[in-house]
Amino acid sequence: MKNLEGLKVTVMGLGRFGGGAGVTRWLAAQGATVLVTDIEPADKLKASVDSLADLTGRGIVSLRLGEHNVSDFTTCDLVVANPAVPKPWDNRFLRAAWAANVPVTTEIQLLAERLPARHRVIGITGSVGKSTTSAMIHHALRGAGLEAVLGGNIGGSLLGTLSQINASTWVVLELSSAMLCWLGGLARIPPGDLGSAPASTWSPHIAVATNFSPNHLDWHGDLVHYRRSKQVLLAGQQGGDIAIIGPASETSDWKHAPAAQRLVPIGEIDGLAIPGKHNRINAGVAVEAAVAAGAAREAAIAAVRTFPGLPHRLQRVPSRAGLRCFNDSKSTTPESCLLAVRAFDEAGECGSSRVHLIAGGYDKGSDLAPIGRLAASLGGLYTIGKTGPAIARAAEGRAEECGTLDRAVEAALGRAKEGDVILLSPACASWDQFENYEQRGDRFAVLVRGGAA
Repeated sequence: MKNLEGLKVTVMGLGRFGGGAGVTRWLAAQGATVLVTDIEPADKLKASVDSLADLTGRGIVSLRLGEHNVSDFTTCDLVVANPAVPKPWDNRFLRAAWAANVPVTTEIQLLAERLPARHRVIGITGSVGKSTTSAMIHHALRGAGLEAVLGGNIGGSLLGTLSQINASTWVVLELSSAMLCWLGGLARIPPGDLGSAPASTWSPHIAVATNFSPNHLDWHGDLVHYRRSKQVLLAGQQGGDIAIIGPASETSDWKHAPAAQRLVPIGEIDGLAIPGKHNRINAGVAVEAAVAAGAAREAAIAAVRTFPGLPHRLQRVPSRAGLRCFNDSKSTTPESCLLAVRAFDEAGECGSSRVHLIAGGYDKGSDLAPIGRLAASLGGLYTIGKTGPAIARAAEGRAEECGTLDRAVEAALGRAKEGDVILLSPACASWDQFENYEQRGDRFAVLVRGGAA
């Protein structure tokens, strides 16, 4: 559905930080009449509501807050769902829309349908490292003199910049498993029924799969559904497309288009501005993607070496004298936490015995025992959030159950010695105590600086 003028559209989910505002504004610009509905009340969405005041004031956009109403999903021409809604096949409002034959789409689908050239799209997924790898690819392309934009699961909406994307622009998209689930037509298919799923019809020209490990099982229901959603990235590739697979990954066994070229990353790129073997591997993958897009190899390598890192991803933050503190709040899986700790065991670093790790948070169903077992090799392990007790049990008495981030930072600061590292790498989502990982990381930065509580 490309022509939206005059259509009545329901947007499911505004979000506290305006996650639905971008698509709402774009839909209004296309001539649609938009209703935005969110189960959160207006007082919790004030900033997002204020961002749309010009449109609501003119009657182009209306709001239903504090609830969803089934009729909003069955009497419209189109529903734009928030891909963060878990198990969409079992959501009663989305099911009502499908039963009423109302098309349901997402922002990423609207974008994919309107990009001027699929052969200029680089899609990146992975259980860990996809944000860093996506940003590295974008950085490498621009550093090599190619026109590129970055979006998807990172940054803001690209719909509002479609007019600036032309046939020579490379579009770098970080793609979450939820986004791929919708793009692959799996959003209506529950676990156990994937045999009835349609064949994937969309995949990027250059598909980058960094790695795979269990994650987001609360969203997908089981590991098979999560894996199948991730595999959408490759499943729709055509002859002449390119698949780049990270090393030592289950993804090496994923099915892909027989005619698609499979590239092996060149390995690690040294001389990076950010620490860790995993980042050197990410850089190798990024260089191969940039070269596949036409960048000169040496220019791409030189560019990734200047990549400064992402906020909340092993980000060095100002701290009290004598201590090195790193905000890795975007670490929401055990695997990413383990990688962060290993980064300090490498030559020239302090070793994990001088790392004071803060971990724990919202329970996504991941196996957190490996985090607890780290305790024996760390300078200290301090647990927070709902998963804190489980991590502490796995640590067999070697962890300090702190409950909150404030108390964990206080405890770590009390034990750490000059030259030690205090690392926030939670291995879990933030939603039990924070609205998002950014808020969690920002709070950590305030605390280690010695800011007010």
